[in-house]
Amino acid sequence: MSDIRLPRRRFPLITAVLATASVAVAACGSSDSSSDAVPGGGGDDAAASGLDAVYEDAPVADEDAILPESTMAEIKERGVLRVAAALDAPLLSQQDPSSPEDVEGFDIDLAKMLAIYILGEPNIEIVPPASETREALLQNGTVDVVFNTYTITEERAEQISFAGPYFTSGLAVAVAADNEDISSIEDLDGKNVIVGASRLAVTAVPEVAPGAEVTSFATDPQAVQALVQGRGDAYVQDYTLLLAAADANDDIKIAVQPFTEEPYGIGLPPEDPEFKDFVNTWLEEIEDDGSWAEIWEATLGTVVEGDAPTPPEIGSVPGS
Repeated sequence: MSDIRLPRRRFPLITAVLATASVAVAACGSSDSSSDAVPGGGGDDAAASGLDAVYEDAPVADEDAILPESTMAEIKERGVLRVAAALDAPLLSQQDPSSPEDVEGFDIDLAKMLAIYILGEPNIEIVPPASETREALLQNGTVDVVFNTYTITEERAEQISFAGPYFTSGLAVAVAADNEDISSIEDLDGKNVIVGASRLAVTAVPEVAPGAEVTSFATDPQAVQALVQGRGDAYVQDYTLLLAAADANDDIKIAVQPFTEEPYGIGLPPEDPEFKDFVNTWLEEIEDDGSWAEIWEATLGTVVEGDAPTPPEIGSVPGS
C-alpha cells in the first residue's frame, strides 16, 4: 500500500461543511476503472490501517434482523458483500498496487464494517464503477451497495435508494502550488478549469464562473495529472479527493475551500425499504459506538486538522 498513513501535510477542517448535518460530497464520482470485480476482504489491510481492533469489535446484526428472503439474507447466504467502489481514491478507497486484494480508505473501510454487520466477517467484492454506471449496477443487481463518494440527489433517488447521509463535503478548487492568481471561485472566470469524474462539477463551474472554459477528463487521476502538467489553470472536484491529491503531490494545493454543500449517501437497490432500514440502523450503530469516528481518523483524518466531524443526521436531506 502507498504510505498514506505516514506523517503528512495537514489541512484545515472545513467545519461549516464537514461537520454540519446538511452537507456532503458533490457527486464526485470515482474513477472510470475496470469493471472486473476485485476481492477486498479485511485481512492484512485492516491491520495495516490500524483498524484491526475496530473490525474486531464491530457490531453484528441479530439473527432476527436478517429477514427471510431479504437482500440481507441473500448477501449472508452468498457470503460476500458486493460493493461498487473506486480503486484509485487515496484515503477513500485505494488499491495497493503491490497487493491488489488490499484496498483501504474511509469508504471501503465502512463497506467492510457493513459486511461484518451482515456476515460476521469483512468479506467484500469490489466492482469499480464509472460515475455514470452506479445506478445501473444497483438496478441490475451487479452490486448490493455503492460506497463511492455518491452524492444524494432527488434525481438519483428516483432511480435507486440511499441510506445516510454518512458524511459531508463539497466542491473545492485545486491549483498548481505556485499559482497565486486563483483564491476564490470568481477568479475562475476566464480560466481553463479542469473537471474529472464529477457530473456536479461540470454543471457547477459554469454557474459560479460563466466565463470559464471547462475541460473534462474521464478519471480523477487524469485530471490531477493535467493540472500538474499545466494543461489547465484549476481543478474543481470534491474536497475530500482534492485533500488526498494535494497531500500526495507537492505540485498542487487547495486554493478555494468548498463552495457547495453536498451529502454522501450509500447507494442501495431501488424499492427495497427493508434493506434501507437495515443499513441505516447499522450506520446509526457505528456512529453511536464511535467506530465511524475511528475509521475517519485513520483515513481522512490523517490529513485534516482537528477531531472527527459530527456525522450528518440520517435521513436529513431530500432523497435520503
